[in-house]
Order: sequence, then C-alpha cells, then structure tokens
Amino acid sequence: MTGTRQRRRSSSAGQAEEERAALARERRGRRSEEDRRRTRSSKSTGSAKGGAKSRKARKSALRSRPTRGKEIRRRWVALLFVVTLLGLGYLLFFSSVLAVKSVSVFGAKTVPAEQIRTAAAVPPGEPMLRADVDAIRDKVAELPGIATVDVSRSWPTTLEITVTERTAIAFFDSGPGGDGVHLVDGGGVVFKTVKTRPAGLPELKLPKVSVTDPVTRAVTAVLGVIPETMLKQVTTATAKTPASVEFTLSTGKTVRWGDSEDTERKAKVLAALLTQPGKVYDVSSPELPTVTS
Repeated sequence: MTGTRQRRRSSSAGQAEEERAALARERRGRRSEEDRRRTRSSKSTGSAKGGAKSRKARKSALRSRPTRGKEIRRRWVALLFVVTLLGLGYLLFFSSVLAVKSVSVFGAKTVPAEQIRTAAAVPPGEPMLRADVDAIRDKVAELPGIATVDVSRSWPTTLEITVTERTAIAFFDSGPGGDGVHLVDGGGVVFKTVKTRPAGLPELKLPKVSVTDPVTRAVTAVLGVIPETMLKQVTTATAKTPASVEFTLSTGKTVRWGDSEDTERKAKVLAALLTQPGKVYDVSSPELPTVTS
C-alpha cells in the first residue's frame, strides 16, 4: 500500500515537473516571438524612416539641380560674355574705329609741329592701344631742339605730344672755317645752328663745347643759375677747369665765379662788390671775396 502511494506521488511529481517545463518553454516561445515581432517592427520602422529620408534627399537634390531651361540660359549668357570680350578686344586692338586719326602737338614754338609729327612717325590708322607711346617719345626726344617729351592718348582717336623746347643760355662761334654760330642750353647741349650771333646771349670762350665736356657743363650750369639781371650783363664766359668759371661783364669787368656751388650767396656778395671800383671781382670763395684793379 505504501509502495503504491509512493509511486503515485512520484508520478504526480513527474507530471508537475513536466508541466512546469512545458509552461517555461511556452513562455520562452512567447518571449522569443515577441522579441522577433519587436525586431521586425523596429526594422520596419527604421526602413520606413530611412526610406522617408532617402526620398526627401532625392527631392532636395532634384530641387537644387538646375532645370534644363536655366542651364541653357546660363550657357547662352557665358557665350555672350565671351563673344563680347572678343569683340571688345578686336575693337581696341585691331579695328580702325578707335585708330589714331590725328596727332596734336603742344609746347612747340621754334621747332615746327610738323617736324615733331614726322619724327614721331605714327602709322596712319594704327589702333590707339597699339601705339607705342614710349617709342614715340624717344623718337621725338632725339630732335636737337627738344628738351622733354610727354606722349599721351586722348580718346577716342587722338595722340597728344607735349614738348618742352631747349632754351639757349649761350652760344659759341665756330669761326671763319667753321659751320656757323651754335646755340647751347643750360645743360651744355648744342641744339641749333644760326647764321648770326644772337643778341643778349653770352659767348662761350672754350677750346671745345660739348655736352660730354665737364668744363662746358660747369660754365653753362653757372650761367643757368646766376640771377637774370646779372646774366644780361655777361658778354663772355670761360673756364680752364670746372671749378674756375669766370665771365666778363658788359662794363668790361671780370668776375671769377669758381664752381656752381653757393650761387645765391655768391650773387649777393658780387652785387655788393660791384659797387666798389675795380677790374677783377673774385667771389669763388664768398667768405673771402676780393677786388683787384
């Protein structure tokens, strides 16, 4: 009896264990199914979100992409810009529309304007921008009577040449066997030959007269800086060295000037000395001027 009860109890315990195990498996199955559902749901949601984002990105890209009409208009604008640049370049550098049609000369008094135009040698019909103003300036500057030259463009079709002529400050006579009387400017440049001695200019008494000669440059430099009232009284000027310039006045008096330094001071000292009787007035050292008979 007792064994029968024990077997019944064991059988009941085994069944209960099996039922608990089955219930546990069922619960695990439910959880697994729920997990799988959650996973599928999250994947589906993520896919849906990703798809929505992808669709938005595609729509944004389509909106930012220019339409065919806009692209065509842009190409036409670019083409028109290039054509305009090419046309402008042709107009400025090759067309006769903006070519040189006249050459105006300013500042010429003793040098004929036509001589300046001939020296400039501007090709007729040359485009304004292709005219070499530096070369034109250099060619005009080679004329003996021209000291400075400026060449500029006056649009649309005129070149302007402005010159400063050389001013004679003295002359020298080449003598009976020479080629005439030559005018010299303040820089020692011999720029013109005349037939007769010009009135009111001092004569240079030098072995040679040349812009490359230091003595010539020293004498003309002094004549160029002394006061005009004094210059009008000078009849001849000479020197053996650049520092020994002297000149003779219309009164017959001789002035030993020295070099071209301290011009203003020397002029003041000389003006005071000339009030005293004498024959030679030495202001080469203005601190120690002398007068000799």
